[in-house]
This record gives sequence, C-alpha cells and structure tokens, in this order.
Amino acid sequence: MKHSMERLTQELERLNTHRFVTLHNTPWKLLGFQLLRGMAFGLGSVIGATLLVSLLVWWVAQIEFIPVIGDWARQLIEQIETKN
Repeated sequence: MKHSMERLTQELERLNTHRFVTLHNTPWKLLGFQLLRGMAFGLGSVIGATLLVSLLVWWVAQIEFIPVIGDWARQLIEQIETKN
C-alpha cells in the first residue's frame, strides 16, 4: 500500500509539472486558449465549407448534359454570378 501511495504521489507531481497544466493554471489563460481554439475551429470550418461548396457547384456545372440537373445548375450559377 505504501509503495502504491508513493507511485501515486510521484505521478501527481509529474502531472502538475506537465506543460499543459502549467500553461493553463489560471482561468484567464485557459479562457484565452479556448477562445483562440474556437476561433481557429470556426475559421477552418468556414474555409472548408467554402471549398466544399465551390467544388460541388463546379461539379454540378459540369453535368449540363442532363436536362433537369443541367437547367438547375445553370440557374444556380446565374444566381451566384449575379450576386457577385
């Protein structure tokens, strides 16, 4: 029992000196880190969605030979171009 308590104490000391714990040892540092993390996630999501939608619109524009989808794609592209 004593040996396991010593090991637990050592692991706890090692955990408390870990870089992540020392960087986020105050609520303000943790809040700042989470804010930056959220902003990076949001920016990545917007960029990813933009690329995905752009590729999807381009792909749909390539299949104009199918009558129904081709007309829909043409109207979609015309609306996008008139917005810009």
